Amino acid sequence: MDIDLSAGLIRGLGTVVVFVAFVGLTLWVFSRKRTPEFAEARLLPFADEPRPETISAPETRSTRP
Repeated sequence: MDIDLSAGLIRGLGTVVVFVAFVGLTLWVFSRKRTPEFAEARLLPFADEPRPETISAPETRSTRP
């Protein structure tokens, strides 16, 4: 049995592997059981900021003499 591994066959197999990985990743990302994890991760950029209820309103100055 002689298998000819031409460049076209190797590229075709690479395309199939990448396509299967893409479909698998897409199914993983849009899985309903991952929603709570991603909801929490969505807020990570704001984790170091103080909570809105702890921020005091700035005091205003009167312009009257």
